[in-house]
Amino acid sequence: MLSGQERRNQIRTQLQTTDTPISASKFAKQFGVSRQTVVGDIALMRASGEAVVANFNGYTYEQVSSDQTAKIVCRHTRAQAQQELELIVANGGKLLNTIIDHEIYGEVTGNLNISNMTEVKHFITKLKRTDAHLLSELTDGVHLHTIAYRTDADLAAIKQALQDADILFLG
Repeated sequence: MLSGQERRNQIRTQLQTTDTPISASKFAKQFGVSRQTVVGDIALMRASGEAVVANFNGYTYEQVSSDQTAKIVCRHTRAQAQQELELIVANGGKLLNTIIDHEIYGEVTGNLNISNMTEVKHFITKLKRTDAHLLSELTDGVHLHTIAYRTDADLAAIKQALQDADILFLG
């Protein structure tokens, strides 16, 4: 059986050599430990400055990107969540996170890292299967997304598509 440090070294290596998120459950099975042990390993790695990012579908190692980023404000119902994600991805964007302004906790961020339609489908399937709540449901649908994009034309197309769908929040 591996020591905790050896396990964390293997987790680091695997995350650094793939773009595909790896779940705590998958690591747990691989190393013969509990999921919670892996969650603890990840927490220790992050506390020591490791660039491990938790996403809806597992962990990734933060990748350096040349993309530009912007924050956009959206408002929609739960039923429009898939449409919002699809419009952003279809127009060249990558959803990095969702941010809400919570009345007690202040700014609350959920990492997404959704960059293609397969990931959109996976997110929506998981949302439906778990019957989980969107962060935006806590704020009457209002939320921010940090999105990555390559060109100013991509950002303009994303905003226009969201505005046309009455999702872009204009106040």
